[in-house]
Amino acid sequence: MRVAGIGIVRIVGLMALAATLTACEAAPPTLTIGSKNFTEQDLLGELVARWIESTTDIEVERRLHLGGTFICHQAMLSGDIDMYVEYTGTALAAILELDEPRTPSGVLETVRREYGDRFGLVWTEPLGFENTFAILVRASMADSLQLSRLSQAAAHTPDWTPGFGFEFVERADGLPGLSAAYGIQFGAAPRVMDLGLTYRALAAGDVDLIAGNSTDGQIELLRLRMLEDDRSYFPPYFAAPLVRQDALARFPELRAALRDLGGRISTHEMRRLNAAVDVEGRDYRQVAEEWVKHNAPIGNGGRNP
Repeated sequence: MRVAGIGIVRIVGLMALAATLTACEAAPPTLTIGSKNFTEQDLLGELVARWIESTTDIEVERRLHLGGTFICHQAMLSGDIDMYVEYTGTALAAILELDEPRTPSGVLETVRREYGDRFGLVWTEPLGFENTFAILVRASMADSLQLSRLSQAAAHTPDWTPGFGFEFVERADGLPGLSAAYGIQFGAAPRVMDLGLTYRALAAGDVDLIAGNSTDGQIELLRLRMLEDDRSYFPPYFAAPLVRQDALARFPELRAALRDLGGRISTHEMRRLNAAVDVEGRDYRQVAEEWVKHNAPIGNGGRNP
């Protein structure tokens, strides 16, 4: 009896194990999409995820708001995420640590080649907009000092308190290089804070100059003024989905879906989407969902968004 009982237990255990293995084999693979930790990136991560879900049969997992550029880059290299949206100038300067080229097509060609050779990562079609660093001051201050260019602002910076996001202070294409290019010196150490807080700190007069994003919806609302980069310090920063090569191999329909998404988001449109979240207080998931519903092709064979 005892022997028979043990045999039954073993059989039941083997059946359970076989069922588990079958379920694992049947479970569809998932594509993991990440993002950096600010509004535009959350929006783009969700927008790209919903676009893929609506135009293909790929199962998507989201890991949004991960952190800065270097955290997302390492997550890609380790395979923790399969893709995220990156900016060409950020890749050129911060990751590859290159100064040239400076044309949009030249930068894209360079990052495509170097990322493929060094990291096994693929730059797909740019989404259609550029989000460069926006060096911002209050519009009232720009008017009173007659400032429109960064080279003009350098004479005043010893009297100013700057406020920057964490990455801008450290990145090769951030504060150190900008200061050298324009001879900028500040009388007080920069106040380092979350990027999203810098805009209101500037508007409130807590700081006098910040490095924001040119597509941010708060610039107009808070009456801030972007100073012209008249020495062309910043490279082009066009946004594009960055994907692991093995993910493109696992999901053959992914490449075409991203190709169809390319060029669909203008700078004006991205600024509008950002404003919907940061100014109107809407949830980024809802904003992304509405955009995909209005822009995804009909009759594509994927699931409804």
